Amino acid sequence: MTAAAEAIGIVKRFGATTALDGVSFDVLPGEIHALVGENGAGKSTLIRILGGVHRPDDGEIRVSGESCRFMSPHDAIAAGIVIIPQELRLVPALSVAENIALGDLPVRRALGFVPTVDRARMREEARAILAQLDFAPDSDQRVDRLSFAERQLVAIGKALRRRCCVFILDEPTAALEDREIARLFAALARMKAQGTAIVYVSHRLDEVVMLADRCTVLRDGRVAAASRRGAFSAADLVQAMTGRAAEDRSITAASLGDAALEDAEPRADAISLRVGEVIGLVGLLGSGADGVLRRFFGIADRAAILRAGGKTQRVDNPKGAVAAGIGMVPGERRLGLVMNLSVRDNILLPSLDRLTRGGRIDRAAGDRLVAELMEAIDIRPRAPGLRVSALSGGNQQKVIIAKWLAREVGVLLLNEPTQGVDVAAKAQIHALIRDFAARGGAALVHSSDLAELALICDAVLAVRAGRITARLERAEGLDEKTLHAAIGR
Repeated sequence: MTAAAEAIGIVKRFGATTALDGVSFDVLPGEIHALVGENGAGKSTLIRILGGVHRPDDGEIRVSGESCRFMSPHDAIAAGIVIIPQELRLVPALSVAENIALGDLPVRRALGFVPTVDRARMREEARAILAQLDFAPDSDQRVDRLSFAERQLVAIGKALRRRCCVFILDEPTAALEDREIARLFAALARMKAQGTAIVYVSHRLDEVVMLADRCTVLRDGRVAAASRRGAFSAADLVQAMTGRAAEDRSITAASLGDAALEDAEPRADAISLRVGEVIGLVGLLGSGADGVLRRFFGIADRAAILRAGGKTQRVDNPKGAVAAGIGMVPGERRLGLVMNLSVRDNILLPSLDRLTRGGRIDRAAGDRLVAELMEAIDIRPRAPGLRVSALSGGNQQKVIIAKWLAREVGVLLLNEPTQGVDVAAKAQIHALIRDFAARGGAALVHSSDLAELALICDAVLAVRAGRITARLERAEGLDEKTLHAAIGR
């Protein structure tokens, strides 16, 4: 069978760094081919080449057996290849139908000669396309009122309308709950049955084992392993990705001190966080669990009255939260980074006031601080001048944490801290969180990964309808089953 899309001997360099070194990869019609590897292994570079974002330095791209040279994502889409990224490229203020038709609006002639958008046809086409995915929203509904999972289906529908036959999904379940994941998997099964070729990029190895007809593992820019369904397990993939067997990642809890952060007024979701403590927040979509983090960082509808560092203060914006010694790692990396700035500048942004001497920034002190942090938390590559947008997801996440370590905050608020990162980077971030607490900090972590919370937290708070309904202590036993029961899954 001729491959729907094929990369042959792809080489890609960024300066002195070789991101891909002779990588070959293909996906067949009606197949789900998983692509896995640690952050920085070359996955993002490969799919960006297939999607027309980057051009290879050597090698060849073929679509349905024909050699192609993509100069832009538009060229790749025209050839039938589309990337559905983690951060969906939709226009929030437009409707479902408008987003699906954007770039190729159906036109009719008013009064026989005046061109105008054919909105009836646009709605009809949107309904027909989304019906293929078993999704039937109001086609006039604004996209920003849909859940992330629903927006994802709209993005897939938009590509289907353009008759794309190769879909590259980058971490498609990273922000989804169990029932939304099941809905996405059902949509992928229908697409596969219709002959669509699917490249599935994910760090959730259990999903890869369940879904993939084939799996290719990248390590250090080369193909480390390639296997068919039934010939690999999650443990096999970890070993191929890292070059070593999976390790015991158990973490010892730190001793606890005085209150580091607490609500100073009575409320249903009041929280008290002690020095040395890591507390988890868990709840179903819409439970209000992530809203607790927003409130503590001053970005909720109402100001928060908090006690931090022994002082009672009103926090109604991020500036006030940072002044109180609170840092936040948001669920979407683009909200925590300035993507067109360097790694160095991103790390130093919250600390510029502390690096200012006589009205001028002490660049030498800043460079030393950045170098120390990049080494301490293993940000790769060790290139502080590199744009942060060029880093892998796991390293971008570490940059966000590094900027708060540079600021020396006492409390970290973390929303989905390991979303979309590989197993090795996840273990490093877990260790960073625990080390931060052990060194006199405190962390409040919201995560949909129940195994993560069970591993790193001293206690987990279950949130339902904005109220804390249970507190589960590590000393009493934390596991996924217990957390499932606490939130009613």
